Amino acid sequence: MSQNRPAAFSSLRMGEVIREKVQDGVTGETRDMQYTQCKIVGNGSFGVVFQTKLSPSGEDAAIKRVLQDKRFKNRELQIMRIVRHPNIVELKAFYYSNGERKDEVYLNLVQEFVPETVYRASRYFNKMKTTMPILEVKLYTYQLFRALAYIHSQGICHRDIKPQNLLLDPSTGVLKLCDFGSAKILVENEPNVSYICSRYYRAPELIFGATNYTTKIDVWSTGCVMAELMLGQPLFPDPHHEPQLHGAQVPPDQATPIQQGLPQG
Repeated sequence: MSQNRPAAFSSLRMGEVIREKVQDGVTGETRDMQYTQCKIVGNGSFGVVFQTKLSPSGEDAAIKRVLQDKRFKNRELQIMRIVRHPNIVELKAFYYSNGERKDEVYLNLVQEFVPETVYRASRYFNKMKTTMPILEVKLYTYQLFRALAYIHSQGICHRDIKPQNLLLDPSTGVLKLCDFGSAKILVENEPNVSYICSRYYRAPELIFGATNYTTKIDVWSTGCVMAELMLGQPLFPDPHHEPQLHGAQVPPDQATPIQQGLPQG
């Protein structure tokens, strides 16, 4: 196990190389890995993500570092080791490292680096006072559904589909689904937590507290993402979808064709 502290990433000197014993993301075989030039590119309650450069190849990689609860196996690691798809971010390797406190252990997931997100792309168009071209919306939605079809065929539900978790390579237009920290292999009749998925993208059954949901919650979230890209704002900005779920009065100029009593097209 590595003795490097989490702070070591941010304090690397120019040209300094860190060496780790890592396990291959597919086979689990132990091998040496070297990397340098680390910088933080994301952080949150899940942990920290660093962009780094593998040595000597010079290939960019992302290292997601999360605090490991030693009482449980890490579900994200288990799932990422079995998924391989062109529209899912690839797990290259993983290793464990000690933290600054006693008995503090971190799991480090070494993944391919993808420079942008659909969220940032959407914000770019918002700043330009326009919406994302429909061709791009179709391109990204198609690739996301490809990724979902693959993981759903294996019984895996992502449970946190949102623009921030859709990585994007602007030079190729390739989308990659990432962040399987909330993902789970769903088992029929086995209850699951209902407080899952980011609020703008939560399916109605989750809002109502259902615990026996299916992978269809990912499909709902994808629909919300697609609509957001087309509209330039969240489809359901209210976290509880109150007008839709509780029969509240909707102003006529904001009503959908169904709410207006018009025939469905």
